[in-house]
Amino acid sequence: MLVTQQPILRRFWYPVMPIAQLQTAPQSFQLLGQPLVLWLDAARNPVALDDRCCHRTARLSQGSVVAGNVRCPYHGWTFDGTGTCIEVPQCPDRPIPKTYRVPAFRCTERYGYVWVCLADPLTPIPDIPEAIDPHFRQIPQFYEPWRCAGLRLMENSFDNAHPQFVHAKTFGLAQEPVPPDPDEFEETPWGLRMKYILPVFNLDVQKQNLQTQETRTVRMSEGTWFMPFIRTLKITYPTGLIHIIFTAATPIDDRTSQIIQFCLRNDTEAEVSAENVIAFDRAVTLEDKNILEGTHYDVPLNMREEQHMTTDKPGIVMRHKLAALLRSHGETEQRLPSQSPLC
Repeated sequence: MLVTQQPILRRFWYPVMPIAQLQTAPQSFQLLGQPLVLWLDAARNPVALDDRCCHRTARLSQGSVVAGNVRCPYHGWTFDGTGTCIEVPQCPDRPIPKTYRVPAFRCTERYGYVWVCLADPLTPIPDIPEAIDPHFRQIPQFYEPWRCAGLRLMENSFDNAHPQFVHAKTFGLAQEPVPPDPDEFEETPWGLRMKYILPVFNLDVQKQNLQTQETRTVRMSEGTWFMPFIRTLKITYPTGLIHIIFTAATPIDDRTSQIIQFCLRNDTEAEVSAENVIAFDRAVTLEDKNILEGTHYDVPLNMREEQHMTTDKPGIVMRHKLAALLRSHGETEQRLPSQSPLC
């Protein structure tokens, strides 16, 4: 599936960058192939426009923010958050034509990140109750592009057969390659939810995070997939520690996803430092990145084009649900021509 060629995917909310990056100047981002300029308006709310001035197509993200509006670096035309041109310095005494405008997109802030939706949203931004629970702290982990499809990362997040091999150096039990069956598996209208118990190995850094000396532990996990490319993983340890990971694979283009990850924990910095928490989760995700960047980005929704096994059920459900979404909106899956290389 080529994500930039499926219009229905424009109707979902995607986190695009930490809002802190907008504090001093406009920023650029590409979402589903759409160039964006993002900045904070006079009320300090994030806004998003097409990153092209309607005059001579200069990039507005190379300009500046003036009184909550963005000024083009080429001729100084200024646009407000609705995309309307409000100033043309060369014609100060003439009315500004209504055609002097650029497309604007829905934009808001949630969880410390800027979210954008390019068309009428089908679903709201996923709700994470712990994000407003005073017993939990939020730890930003990383924000970077990966050369892989968002669907590959989503499938990987629910694939309990890969940790024993991919994560053998961090928490996987290589000597136990057969994962336990999920305790619960439920399809939701816009995703899925899976609960499972997974035995894991504790390295020294993880022992610090869990405040234990045990080399082996069992963690109770609840993963939730939010269509199309967002997941949360709630991990509960026997000690009572809850570690929630939020991961979004925001599609930049067909080949590349911007990975945004943060976590929520019901402990304190005095108990376990954010540095240690980030270090372990980062080691795990870099193991995933190494494998996923070697996979084909044109992920087929047609089940006959790749082989499968029983532990692939979550990914199979994802492909079925995405295929059904396309059909329900009159779309067909867009793929690379068969004679073209996949990577």
